[in-house]
Amino acid sequence: MLATTLRAAAGAVIAAGLVAVASGPHSSPGLVAGTAPRPGECLYLDNKEQGARDVGKPPVKPPHTSTVKATVKSNLGDIELDLDGEKAPCTVGSFTYLAAKNFFDKTNCHRLTTGALKVLQCGDPSATGSGGPAYKYAEENLPKAASGKETAEYAKGTLAMANAGPGTNGSQFFMVYGDSELPPNYTVFGKITSGMDLLEEVADAGSDNANGEGDGAPKKKVTIQDVTIAEK
Repeated sequence: MLATTLRAAAGAVIAAGLVAVASGPHSSPGLVAGTAPRPGECLYLDNKEQGARDVGKPPVKPPHTSTVKATVKSNLGDIELDLDGEKAPCTVGSFTYLAAKNFFDKTNCHRLTTGALKVLQCGDPSATGSGGPAYKYAEENLPKAASGKETAEYAKGTLAMANAGPGTNGSQFFMVYGDSELPPNYTVFGKITSGMDLLEEVADAGSDNANGEGDGAPKKKVTIQDVTIAEK
């Protein structure tokens, strides 16, 4: 699978979950030319990259078009989320679908960054940074770049998707535990409503610096035991 990268505001490129630090964001074929979802529908394309885990595809028609509450149950405690089904219906549809398929169960959050970029990344069943589902889909609800900047603010508490370029969203997501700036390339699909203290504890413990100073697997292990979605 292609490397997913997040570029910090300071210009350092941080591989946010897939493979390794690179000199620039990895390119990707993205969505097939000429393909576009029908109004009110989502388009999930086949992802045949190595490391993809096939659990089928989410429904074409988004099941959630308003706020959905989710709970990430971890070895350290619960993290409560509000998923924005109004602004990111296809992303929320994918996340809730994968949760129902137990895709996230017994997976480790594989990457922590503690420099200018303050995120914990999860959602890869292989914990190698190269895993995901056997489908991919496009971005939605992208933040706007700040005036005069090429970056946007991903505020503390933001829940967003990592990707390997346009149209390559899968299962890997990141939780922002401190205000960060990134290019406006990452779908924002919700916010953290409870459990920030757990993320801060993980951040305080630091990473193993496998990808450079302040960038690597978290020293304080975070294992997702289950992701539950509140019934309508």
